[in-house]
Amino acid sequence: MYLLHYAPDNASLIIRLVLEEAGLPYQTALVDRKARRDDSDEYRNVAPTGLIPALETPQGVLFETAAILLWLCDRHGLGPVEAAPARISLLKWLFFLSNTLHADLRQLFYPQYYVPADAKDVHHSLVSARLQRHFALVDQAAAEMPGHFTPGGILAPYAACLMRWSVLYPEGQLPWFVLKDYSTLAQMAERLEARPATQHLIRAEGLGPTPFTAPSLASPPEGSAT
Repeated sequence: MYLLHYAPDNASLIIRLVLEEAGLPYQTALVDRKARRDDSDEYRNVAPTGLIPALETPQGVLFETAAILLWLCDRHGLGPVEAAPARISLLKWLFFLSNTLHADLRQLFYPQYYVPADAKDVHHSLVSARLQRHFALVDQAAAEMPGHFTPGGILAPYAACLMRWSVLYPEGQLPWFVLKDYSTLAQMAERLEARPATQHLIRAEGLGPTPFTAPSLASPPEGSAT
């Protein structure tokens, strides 16, 4: 049994989608962002970074989204094994999503940590253009390697959540992400959205009926997305 430290519609959603899709037993522990529990001593004893998610396993605590995904992948056979030729592609796109696309997206979410207040508009324009190029690369990869971007794997949930947040956050931003511009990712999002695992989490985290193809702000039964 795993214990997932989560907040609604945060990066923990990626992990939760994988756990649900794989039918792995887990429980959740809410990290109340509204009360800043992610910055509490209690949570930092679990995840020293203060970032969500963290996953408690029988072997110890994992944090960092890509690390959790890769561990689950290897532990439960959710992707190619180390000796398989396809392993190289899985690794490079997992870490592109994590280290490049997700990291750049955080710059839009929290510009105050990266640039002065009077530079936010220019920063948003530059970073969103960079993100569009990132998504185009992922769309091409999904078209060339569809087996890596199936709902039962670890890349599709990651990509779909990043697409969702690109539309929603920060609130009031100039729109820059248009799903139809990425036809393969759009088809992937539709398939993922229809899965029973996703439907369960739509209810559990208040994600709205079309969380990936036409996102709306979450209205969770507990906790807060921000």
